[in-house]
Amino acid sequence: MRTRLRPTAGVLALAAAAALSLTGCDQAKEAAGDIVSSATAAAASAAQEKLNEVKDGVNATGDVSAGPTSVDGDRTVAEITATNPKDKNADYTVKVDFRDAEGNFLDTVVLNIDGVEPGGSKTGTARSNRALSGDTKAEIGQAVRH
Repeated sequence: MRTRLRPTAGVLALAAAAALSLTGCDQAKEAAGDIVSSATAAAASAAQEKLNEVKDGVNATGDVSAGPTSVDGDRTVAEITATNPKDKNADYTVKVDFRDAEGNFLDTVVLNIDGVEPGGSKTGTARSNRALSGDTKAEIGQAVRH
Protein backbone atom coordinates (compact mmCIF):
# COMPACT_ATOMS: atom_id res chain seq x y z
CA MET A 1 0.00 0.00 0.00
CA ARG A 2 1.35 3.38 -1.02
CA THR A 3 0.92 6.38 1.19
CA ARG A 4 0.40 9.60 -0.61
CA LEU A 5 1.39 12.79 1.15
CA ARG A 6 -1.05 15.61 0.69
CA PRO A 7 0.03 19.14 1.34
CA THR A 8 -1.79 20.73 4.20
CA ALA A 9 -3.48 24.09 3.93
CA GLY A 10 -0.70 25.65 6.02
CA VAL A 11 2.05 24.40 3.69
CA LEU A 12 0.11 25.63 0.65
CA ALA A 13 -0.44 29.04 2.25
CA LEU A 14 3.25 29.32 3.11
CA ALA A 15 4.25 28.46 -0.47
CA ALA A 16 1.78 30.99 -1.86
CA ALA A 17 3.05 33.69 0.48
CA ALA A 18 6.64 32.97 -0.52
CA ALA A 19 5.74 33.19 -4.21
CA LEU A 20 3.91 36.47 -3.66
CA SER A 21 6.76 37.93 -1.66
CA LEU A 22 9.21 37.08 -4.44
CA THR A 23 6.93 38.69 -6.99
CA GLY A 24 6.51 41.72 -4.74
CA CYS A 25 10.27 41.94 -4.33
CA ASP A 26 10.73 41.95 -8.11
CA GLN A 27 8.06 44.61 -8.45
CA ALA A 28 9.71 46.69 -5.72
CA LYS A 29 13.08 46.40 -7.46
CA GLU A 30 11.50 47.43 -10.75
CA ALA A 31 9.74 50.39 -9.12
CA ALA A 32 12.99 51.46 -7.44
CA GLY A 33 14.77 51.22 -10.79
CA ASP A 34 12.09 53.39 -12.39
CA ILE A 35 12.47 56.00 -9.64
CA VAL A 36 16.26 56.05 -10.05
CA SER A 37 15.90 56.33 -13.85
CA SER A 38 13.49 59.24 -13.44
CA ALA A 39 15.79 60.99 -10.96
CA THR A 40 18.78 60.46 -13.24
CA ALA A 41 16.89 61.83 -16.25
CA ALA A 42 15.79 64.84 -14.19
CA ALA A 43 19.38 65.52 -13.09
CA ALA A 44 20.59 65.30 -16.70
CA SER A 45 17.87 67.70 -17.83
CA ALA A 46 18.65 70.18 -15.04
CA ALA A 47 22.37 70.01 -15.85
CA GLN A 48 21.72 70.76 -19.51
CA GLU A 49 19.48 73.69 -18.57
CA LYS A 50 22.28 75.16 -16.43
CA LEU A 51 24.72 74.88 -19.32
CA ASN A 52 22.22 76.50 -21.67
CA GLU A 53 22.09 79.54 -19.34
CA VAL A 54 25.75 80.34 -20.04
CA LYS A 55 25.96 83.23 -22.52
CA ASP A 56 28.92 83.97 -24.80
CA GLY A 57 30.72 80.78 -23.84
CA VAL A 58 32.92 78.60 -26.01
CA ASN A 59 33.39 74.86 -25.99
CA ALA A 60 36.27 74.16 -23.61
CA THR A 61 36.01 70.43 -23.01
CA GLY A 62 39.70 70.09 -23.86
CA ASP A 63 40.62 72.54 -21.06
CA VAL A 64 39.04 70.39 -18.36
CA SER A 65 39.88 66.99 -16.89
CA ALA A 66 38.36 64.71 -14.27
CA GLY A 67 40.35 62.95 -11.60
CA PRO A 68 39.50 59.58 -10.05
CA THR A 69 36.35 59.20 -8.01
CA SER A 70 36.14 58.60 -4.28
CA VAL A 71 33.39 58.45 -1.69
CA ASP A 72 32.64 61.35 0.64
CA GLY A 73 29.89 60.37 3.09
CA ASP A 74 27.19 58.83 0.94
CA ARG A 75 28.16 60.64 -2.29
CA THR A 76 30.68 60.05 -5.03
CA VAL A 77 33.10 62.91 -5.67
CA ALA A 78 35.78 63.72 -8.23
CA GLU A 79 38.27 66.55 -8.49
CA ILE A 80 37.84 68.50 -11.71
CA THR A 81 40.69 70.63 -13.07
CA ALA A 82 40.29 73.51 -15.52
CA THR A 83 43.42 74.82 -17.26
CA ASN A 84 43.07 78.20 -18.94
CA PRO A 85 45.11 78.44 -22.19
CA LYS A 86 43.97 82.01 -22.89
CA ASP A 87 45.54 85.37 -22.01
CA LYS A 88 42.80 86.58 -19.66
CA ASN A 89 40.93 85.16 -16.66
CA ALA A 90 38.17 82.70 -17.48
CA ASP A 91 35.28 81.04 -15.74
CA TYR A 92 34.28 77.46 -16.54
CA THR A 93 30.91 75.75 -16.32
CA VAL A 94 31.41 72.01 -16.48
CA LYS A 95 28.95 69.12 -16.78
CA VAL A 96 30.41 66.06 -15.08
CA ASP A 97 28.90 62.64 -15.83
CA PHE A 98 29.27 59.72 -13.45
CA ARG A 99 29.31 56.27 -15.08
CA ASP A 100 29.63 52.72 -13.81
CA ALA A 101 32.39 50.28 -14.82
CA GLU A 102 30.41 49.24 -17.93
CA GLY A 103 29.98 52.88 -19.02
CA ASN A 104 26.31 53.15 -18.04
CA PHE A 105 25.18 56.65 -17.11
CA LEU A 106 24.49 57.02 -13.37
CA ASP A 107 24.31 60.74 -12.57
CA THR A 108 25.39 64.19 -13.73
CA VAL A 109 26.22 67.46 -12.02
CA VAL A 110 27.22 70.95 -13.10
CA LEU A 111 30.23 72.58 -11.51
CA ASN A 112 31.47 76.16 -11.82
CA ILE A 113 35.18 76.89 -11.59
CA ASP A 114 35.59 80.65 -11.55
CA GLY A 115 38.56 82.96 -11.95
CA VAL A 116 41.08 80.66 -13.61
CA GLU A 117 44.10 82.82 -14.35
CA PRO A 118 45.77 82.87 -17.80
CA GLY A 119 48.03 79.85 -18.20
CA GLY A 120 46.91 78.62 -14.79
CA SER A 121 44.79 75.79 -13.42
CA LYS A 122 42.15 75.62 -10.77
CA THR A 123 40.20 72.72 -9.31
CA GLY A 124 36.70 72.13 -8.03
CA THR A 125 34.89 69.12 -6.64
CA ALA A 126 32.02 67.45 -8.47
CA ARG A 127 29.66 65.74 -6.01
CA SER A 128 26.98 63.29 -7.13
CA ASN A 129 23.34 64.12 -6.47
CA ARG A 130 22.71 60.77 -4.83
CA ALA A 131 24.53 57.73 -3.49
CA LEU A 132 26.13 55.69 -6.26
CA SER A 133 27.20 52.09 -5.82
CA GLY A 134 30.02 50.10 -7.34
CA ASP A 135 33.00 51.37 -9.26
CA THR A 136 32.30 54.77 -10.76
CA LYS A 137 34.15 57.04 -13.13
CA ALA A 138 33.76 60.78 -13.65
CA GLU A 139 33.84 62.09 -17.22
CA ILE A 140 33.62 65.59 -18.62
CA GLY A 141 30.33 65.64 -20.50
CA GLN A 142 30.61 69.25 -21.60
CA ALA A 143 32.61 72.32 -20.59
CA VAL A 144 32.12 75.97 -21.46
CA ARG A 145 34.70 78.72 -20.96
CA HIS A 146 33.21 82.18 -20.45
